Amino acid sequence: MAIQTENISIEKSTTTKINEVDFSKLDFGKVFTDHMFVCDYENGQWQAPKIMPYQAMTFEPSARVFHYGQAVFEGMKAYKDDHGKVFLFRPEQNFERINKSSERLAMPAFPENYFFEGLEALLKLDSDWIKPGLGNSLYIRPFVIATEPAISASPANTYRFMIICSPAQSYYNSPVRVLVAEQFSRSANGGVGAAKAAGNYAAQFYPTSLAQKEGFQQIIWTDADTHSFLEEAGTMNVFFRVNDKLITAPVSDRILDGITRKSIIQLAEDLGITCEVRQVKVDEIKQAAKDGSLKEVFGAGTAAVISEISAFQHKDELFEISGVGAEDSYAKLFKQTLLNIQYNVSDDAHGWRREVK
Repeated sequence: MAIQTENISIEKSTTTKINEVDFSKLDFGKVFTDHMFVCDYENGQWQAPKIMPYQAMTFEPSARVFHYGQAVFEGMKAYKDDHGKVFLFRPEQNFERINKSSERLAMPAFPENYFFEGLEALLKLDSDWIKPGLGNSLYIRPFVIATEPAISASPANTYRFMIICSPAQSYYNSPVRVLVAEQFSRSANGGVGAAKAAGNYAAQFYPTSLAQKEGFQQIIWTDADTHSFLEEAGTMNVFFRVNDKLITAPVSDRILDGITRKSIIQLAEDLGITCEVRQVKVDEIKQAAKDGSLKEVFGAGTAAVISEISAFQHKDELFEISGVGAEDSYAKLFKQTLLNIQYNVSDDAHGWRREVK
């Protein structure tokens, strides 16, 4: 059955997969909802968007995304409170960032009205996939790829913007052990580190696999020039608690402007916690670990919210972090505060929640 909204054509699926899904045993990002949002860019403009049943797509082998990597994406979540209301968390930040990422890869900006109307129509259509309860959510993946069939090394003339959704539970349930990068880099000055470009993540897989062979789950990335400053943890921004002070690296063209990151910085101010945004030396954190002033290290991002780090290794020196799992940890405080806002449990002083009506 086809439905026409103001801007979007909706084709409803005649069947649903939801009854085949065990929501208590979800593998992150492997199960998808019944519908997807699609909009193509042709002849210099975005065409009429549509929502259709989730399905495979066909592309020419010469589609430029396969050859020159014009692909960007976002990560968002939808949450359902105990009254069945659905909320997004700071979605305007995701919209702005995907267009910034697109601009960096010479891809066209996506219209704001298409983005929000399409996203909210998709969420209303697949609302049953959003389960209530802290930790349950619907992970939302907007992305853009170059679809023009041509293998000349230049920006494409045609693109596809899509949104797909995947039900999710809590991610990274236990603290992780990390290796501080000494050779490999996530990004470089003047590069695309600040964009959510698909290639950024592909480039991390190999060094991360080497770290995993040594018994670590992730890498804390260091600056490409000297490997002496700590920048990000895996695919997340990273925070260090030294005594009662919070420290995190500033965003740059190497470091992603994380939405969870900026929310934590604001919450720290609200809670009266000193948060310094500055370069963080590897040696400084090693010394803090040695003298006992390093209380916590944690990553922050959409998928995991907060991921505690229990130990880190640098130049064959292994440091265990004593404050992991403590009831008064900043990691627990920030995670619970964020979750309470996201699930409509507490007040939203900064207007971060957006209800899907």
